[in-house]
Order: sequence, then C-alpha cells, then structure tokens
Amino acid sequence: MTSQVPLLIIGGGIGGMTTALALARAGFAAHIVEQSPEFAEIGAGIQLAPNALRILDDLGVLPELAALAVHPRHVVFMHADTGQHLTTIAFGEPFERRYGYAYTVMHRGDLLNVLHEACKADDRITLESNREVTEVTDHGDTAQVRFADGDSYECEAVVGADGLWSMARKLVSDDRPITDTFVAYRGALPVSDVARPADETSIPVGPDDEIIWIGPDKHLVQYPIRRGELYNQVAVFRSRRYSREAELTDGWGTTTELDESFATSCEQVRGGVALVSRDRRWVMYDREPLDNWTSGRITLLGDAAHPMVQYLAQGACQAIEDAGCLARHLTEQDGDIDKAFATYQAERIPRTALVQRAARIWGRIWHDDGPVIPILRDRVFSRRDPDDYTDLDWLYQHQPKAS
Repeated sequence: MTSQVPLLIIGGGIGGMTTALALARAGFAAHIVEQSPEFAEIGAGIQLAPNALRILDDLGVLPELAALAVHPRHVVFMHADTGQHLTTIAFGEPFERRYGYAYTVMHRGDLLNVLHEACKADDRITLESNREVTEVTDHGDTAQVRFADGDSYECEAVVGADGLWSMARKLVSDDRPITDTFVAYRGALPVSDVARPADETSIPVGPDDEIIWIGPDKHLVQYPIRRGELYNQVAVFRSRRYSREAELTDGWGTTTELDESFATSCEQVRGGVALVSRDRRWVMYDREPLDNWTSGRITLLGDAAHPMVQYLAQGACQAIEDAGCLARHLTEQDGDIDKAFATYQAERIPRTALVQRAARIWGRIWHDDGPVIPILRDRVFSRRDPDDYTDLDWLYQHQPKAS
C-alpha cells in the first residue's frame, strides 16, 4: 500500500527530530519514520556549543533543556600520563558575551526527549517508530520510500537523517565509513560514585567543570550531566589489534585493550577509566567530505551527510545547524524543493567539510606520540589565556547567511 507524504524524514534521532521541529516552526508539515521501536538515544553525554544552542533557542526549547543541563564554567585540559595541567578555557561571562550562550552539557536522552515532546505537541509533525526503511528511490519530481512490511510512501521530498550507515547516502556515494582504529567506551554513573578530580589534583576544578585528559593514542573526557546528578565519562584509545578483516567484528578494541592503553596513565585517569561502562564499545568513524549530497528530491542531513570524529564535539551540533539551515532555505524558496535543497547544500557543504577535517586534525594533536607535536602542543596550550577564544570564533560565532 502506498501513501502520500509531503516531506518525509528518515531517522528520529537528534538531527531528524530537530529538522522536523524546524520545518514545523517554519510552517511546513514533516513526517518522521524511525526504525527503532521507540524514539530513544543510546549513550550518555552530549556537548552543545553556542552554534547549536542558537538554533535550539530559535525553536523555543531552551528553557526545557536548561532545566536538565549543566553549564560548565571551564574545560580543563590535563595530560593523561603525567597529570600536568595543560590549559583551561573559561566558559564564564566573557564567553557568553562573545557567543551569546553558555556552553552546555547534558544527557543525550534528555535532549532527544525534549525534542520529542516538542514534536508531539506540534500538529504539523507526524511521528512513526518501528518503521524499517528498505529502499529509497528518486523519481526526479518525487521520491519513494519502501518499508520492511511492504508499505511505501510517495513523497514530495525526503531528508535522509539516518546516521553513519545511511541508506539514503547510497544514492549519492558508494563510499564507506572510515576508522582511524580508535574506539570509545562511555557511560554515566551517579556523581557520588566518582572521586572528584579537584580533590586529587592541585588544579582548581569546579564541580561542574569538564575535564579532558589527553595523551599518546588515548584520552578521557569527564563532565557532569542531568543537573549534576550523573557523571559522564568517555574513554578513547587506539586499538593495536585492528585489521580490515576484523573491522565489523568485536575482536578488536576490547576492554582488555582499554585497560592496557591507560595502564601508564596517572592515578586519577586510571581511576576514572576503571569506572567507565564496559557494556558496549563505539568505533570512531567518519567519512570523506562530499561535494554533493542531494539526488533529485532526496537530500541528506547530519551524520548521513557529514559524519565526523568526535574530537570537536560537533557531530550533533552540525546536524542541528543543518536543520535550521534547511528550514530557512525552504522558507526563502517558498517551498520549492529543488531550489531549497540546492541552496541548503551549497551553504552547508563548505562549513561541514571544514569541521570534518578540523576534527580529524584536533584528534591527531591530542593523540600524537611523536617527538615534536606533543611538545609544541603543550607549549602553545600553556601560553594561552583562559579567555582567549581566537581559535573558537570560526566554530561558535554566528555564521553569516549565504546570499
């Protein structure tokens, strides 16, 4: 059975949900299909920088998010092995004055729940879960989406927000995700179960601060979420047991390697890693930037369009930027799908490609184990002032709209 849908969004994650909300706020009907039985986020913490908060503010959901979030006053960089303080970025009043918003961290599930509730409250949005997409076809002036149960939708437009392993992406590229052989273990636990770093180091660290421990081929990120009730930890390391043949198996990046990788770290880091959840590992993937992600009436968004490694904490932020941009171009083009999709990707591709490449470079700077880069990194870090935001402006400042 085939039904008619004006604008279908494949994927009910943060990117898809934000897109539906942005479109609805702009006066367009939006229909989300999600293959999971429920709209839910796997994982724990998420970082929301001012570039994403600007869009979420426009959508009217910041008050609900603020009630669940934490606003760190600093992010403190430490050396994972020596325990040496490297640099601090102040997120206080100068940061907020410069960018308009406080840096925000929260539980991924809390963010999705707020977006979900906002979508449910808008009559222009239809939400369907447990809908597995098996085929996406571009017909030029329409698009068709088929489901595992035999149903299909004939759509005026389709937005593929279906993540790293996107089916919709296959229409524009036959590439595959790329791993630099880094693996993450992550999760949150009650804050009372974690020794506060401020109690164990000579560096002033507040209870709401984010701490990033970096070192050769590894790092550990720690920050509180959910009003400060939970403590989020992400431990990342390079697997020495990776092989192309074993890439899609769980035979590499194991918990044994996790412990081996951090065995030479300082006591505070080893203690944190010992408490990191071992239930699931995440392989760090991205893809090469595309110069086109639209085929007729089908376009891509978020990780489907520009998956990136997590070292700039911009994956979800860039998906949120995509959502606001797409809704704006549909409005400016009076609902003309072809023109809106063309101008949307023309604006977004240069920006997201830059972030993808910068995230890779940032990861190399964190993880390098050679004789030169760590020395230069630590020297540059030690000489910067906490309120020197020069290197953040390109990412966090308001972006001029493309003409």
